[in-house]
Amino acid sequence: MKNLKVGIAGYGVVGKRRANCIDAHPNLSLIAICDKNSEEKEHLTGQVRYHKSYQELLEEELDVLFVCMSNDMAAEVTKAGLNKGLHVFCEKPPARNLEEMSSVIECEKRNPGQKLMYGFNHRHHESVCEALEIIKSGILGRIINIRGLYGKAKLITFNQPDWRTKRELSGGGVLLDQGIHMVDLISLFAGEFEDVHSFISNDHWGYDVEDNAYAIMRSNEGVVAMINSSATQWRHRFNLDINLENGSLILGGILSGTKSYGAETLTVVTADPDFDQGDPKEQITTYNKDPSWQTEIDLFAESILDNLEISSGTSLDAFKTMKLVSRIYFSDSEWRNRYNIQDPEQYNI
Repeated sequence: MKNLKVGIAGYGVVGKRRANCIDAHPNLSLIAICDKNSEEKEHLTGQVRYHKSYQELLEEELDVLFVCMSNDMAAEVTKAGLNKGLHVFCEKPPARNLEEMSSVIECEKRNPGQKLMYGFNHRHHESVCEALEIIKSGILGRIINIRGLYGKAKLITFNQPDWRTKRELSGGGVLLDQGIHMVDLISLFAGEFEDVHSFISNDHWGYDVEDNAYAIMRSNEGVVAMINSSATQWRHRFNLDINLENGSLILGGILSGTKSYGAETLTVVTADPDFDQGDPKEQITTYNKDPSWQTEIDLFAESILDNLEISSGTSLDAFKTMKLVSRIYFSDSEWRNRYNIQDPEQYNI
């Protein structure tokens, strides 16, 4: 099979993690990276070449480009890669706003021979995959409601760069940076949400991006979802509680590089109509590995090598998730007016 030559734009924590996944794939070869920090050259192994800019990187003979850059660069570099005739894998968030995301999709349409995939790796955690299988099976009936919390203690954690606190670079705060995973998952489980109400706050940390977002949403099918994306959650937490007609699915904790969100578990609750004491049968599964990063790369490589459609993490998936994030921002009138948030309904694909 063909050996695909890969370049990585942005060689920070995520770029290095993707490099490990690329190295583990038999048909992918990392040949060059770019990063504005020249010290990243010290982390390179073998014959991997270093460049200071993505423009220099794109002068290499590449087949595939991985975009692991700050939010202000994500859409720009993705389009540059597509226009160069490359297949592109871009990390979340796909852009700072819907205007940028729409421009990427227009570029993708002009380059139909290229594959474009977005890195929403939470979709590929084992707990999430098994929960989705149960929902699709119908054994627990239809979804009634969803409650989700995804929180960390600061906007900047674990020595991350401070661009996340600067609106002109990041486009948003904790909702766009981390909460977008939760938004993506509830859409994966329950479809599109149209009716959105929210409160957005930056009262604690005082940056011009949010440190808390609270939303309650309803889908066309009547599913109600409530989420809190927080940067004031002192004990890091991931919890997604999905209530269905005949039971519940509770995703607690998520495996991450920091291990700060606790053990990853899936609790399957089976309702008993003849026993209403609030203590039904439960089965808890604990997961001890995170295959999500490698699974994404394997699926992306397969789509290129076998010329298959992207099955998950498409530009349409990314657009829909970004649109729901934008609806959450827009529905808080005070936040909308303070930061001149544009009506997301003007963007459609």
